[in-house]
Amino acid sequence: MLYHLLTPLADRFIAFNLFYYISFRAAAAAFTAIVLAFFVGPLMIRKLKQHNVGQVIRAEGPASHQAKRGTPTMGGGIVLLCTLLPTLLWAQLDNRYVIVAAVATLWMGAIGFVDDYLKFVSGKPRGLVARHKLIGQVTFGVVLGTYLLLNPLVDTVPASSTTLPFFKYVVVTLPPLLYVVFVTLVLTGTSNAVNLTDGLDGLAIGLSAIAAVAFAVFAYLFGRIDAAEYLLVFYLPGAGELTIFCASLFGAALGFLWFNAHPAEVFMGDTGSLALGGAFGTVAILLKSEFLLLLVGGVFVAEALSVIIQTGVFRHRKRRHGREYAEQHRVFRMAPLHHHFEKMGWAESKVVTRFYIIGILCALFALSTLKIR
Repeated sequence: MLYHLLTPLADRFIAFNLFYYISFRAAAAAFTAIVLAFFVGPLMIRKLKQHNVGQVIRAEGPASHQAKRGTPTMGGGIVLLCTLLPTLLWAQLDNRYVIVAAVATLWMGAIGFVDDYLKFVSGKPRGLVARHKLIGQVTFGVVLGTYLLLNPLVDTVPASSTTLPFFKYVVVTLPPLLYVVFVTLVLTGTSNAVNLTDGLDGLAIGLSAIAAVAFAVFAYLFGRIDAAEYLLVFYLPGAGELTIFCASLFGAALGFLWFNAHPAEVFMGDTGSLALGGAFGTVAILLKSEFLLLLVGGVFVAEALSVIIQTGVFRHRKRRHGREYAEQHRVFRMAPLHHHFEKMGWAESKVVTRFYIIGILCALFALSTLKIR
């Protein structure tokens, strides 16, 4: 909004030239998101407490988590508001990259909101039936894949393609139908992976802040023709505006972490975790960097794989040897992975801090692929 209002004044007031610079607007968006979170957070926490929107803790979880029963949840609304409002304020509103990313975040956030509302307000412990939640995610994946096929964002790269880390100018072009399936898998997998990671105070939101910084760098470099030529990556005109979106997401994550750090004053619930996952999946798809997502979000991937492995092996052993044997020979003491380490005796804060360190290493490794080609 401010870009469109103030850049026409740059001819008369040189200071307004700043609004042409993505770097300036990205920094301003991050700052705006953090400050906004500091104002919105306490208000939303107070409202959630007034309406008794409290977290339900699984009986089979770590014993230390029982103290968290009743902590306000659905705080993901803070993340949504503090991501989208600064984006609207500082980004170019006619940029399709920004529009698609914002719509994806809203869509996934809406699915999470319905799930949280049914669980914590309507008193339905299961929330939104898993099948219905998956239908909502898959539907948007199909819509996004089809839209990108019919309305390519750039002419320099085939619409139904993706790029590979470590290789310069290597594009894998998929058949149209397979591309739609691929987009759907990336979007659904990422949103669910972040959702599974959201089990400890500050864990998912801190890792999201790290991932947002990494994708902000990628978006900025891919959107600059000089940087793209120097780094031997494909130039994506207009993609630089995603830097504003990612910076807003980073600021919103830091702002929410203020309230979500151990001991958490509020949980984000599916409203926030599904929205964050949808945002990262969509940004990766728009930047043709879906495989980089596996590197940037390495912890998210590990968390999701731990659940898949635990469930798959348990079912196999139950079918072959019976339930009692399967329960006694689990791969992990508890899944997702962060609970496994808690069961091993690690303090919650230690698990979170060490996962942060791994998340930073994953992001740095992903960024290093820009030069390792």
